[in-house]
Amino acid sequence: MPGIDTSREFIPVRIAVLTVSDTRGLAEDRSGQTLVDRLEGAGHILADRKIITDDIPDIQAVLKTWIADDSVDAVISTGGTGVTGRDVTPEAFSGLYEKEIAGFGELFRMLSYQKIGTSTIQSRATAGVAGGTYLFALPGSTGAVKDAWDDILVHQLDYRFMPCNFVELFDRLQEHQKRTKS
Repeated sequence: MPGIDTSREFIPVRIAVLTVSDTRGLAEDRSGQTLVDRLEGAGHILADRKIITDDIPDIQAVLKTWIADDSVDAVISTGGTGVTGRDVTPEAFSGLYEKEIAGFGELFRMLSYQKIGTSTIQSRATAGVAGGTYLFALPGSTGAVKDAWDDILVHQLDYRFMPCNFVELFDRLQEHQKRTKS
């Protein structure tokens, strides 16, 4: 049965939050603030927070900075995952992935379907790994952020969650680089 193994010690994850929006500032960023509140409430560390416009080079520049920063373990973004012309977050993220975590988007849409029905098909939520950093791209609605955090990320970013979780894999995310250096 999946759940928290109380014999394991909690390990806080250092998470950067990125809001992708052409219209929001910090005062209007309810989805980004929801992420901050939830990750800090779970005991994790807010490593950084930014708001950036829907532009692939700008999004990737921020992501590359965080991927190269040893004080960032994971990035969670909100916004820009729809199907309109300005929604480019999945393209920006996937262009940097070393490995895609396809199951994240699939699971998110399955859970979302239970709440919003077939409208979930418009979400292109995605996740992957780059440079040993987890990257998660969520839709821009507060409800979608809550669903992704409460139903997936709060568990997978908790070292105590069993039978497995993303945190216990941190040390192994860059094994491919160790092999090529030998």
